[in-house]
Amino acid sequence: MNTTRKIALSMLMTVITTVSVIRAQEVDRIGIPELEKILAASDDRLYVINFWATWCAPCVKELPHFEKISKEYKSDKVKFVLISLDFPSQVDKQLIPFLKKNKITLPVSVMTDLDYNEWIEKVDTSWQGNIPATLIFNKAAGRRLFIPDEVDEADLRKAIEEQL
Repeated sequence: MNTTRKIALSMLMTVITTVSVIRAQEVDRIGIPELEKILAASDDRLYVINFWATWCAPCVKELPHFEKISKEYKSDKVKFVLISLDFPSQVDKQLIPFLKKNKITLPVSVMTDLDYNEWIEKVDTSWQGNIPATLIFNKAAGRRLFIPDEVDEADLRKAIEEQL
């Protein structure tokens, strides 16, 4: 490969890496209305919604599974959303550096309504508020599974496949 091609390839890889890092740093702030909109999604797509926080060791342990498995599905078939329960005031100081360090590229939102009792039953009436927790659903297909615990890669893959 000649020098010009090596330089061009190197520049392309730098751009791709930069775009990935920039995307990992985007965090939407959502409240109850936005959460309700996510939960009401009626398009024929499977939603995998994970509730987690940077201070939760089991949450941090399972995040790579979501990141890895998300790359196996087309976004029009399965949509992954990570909803952080970190304090909204910690987004710039804690959450974004964590996402960057751990190369998390999935869409991330931080919940701004900190009174969890106001919204956890909207996710699942059996949920006690513990994290990690994952909701997998497709309203159009009438499919729904709530996992109120940490999930390993094999169980997450199985749960998704069973709901498709």
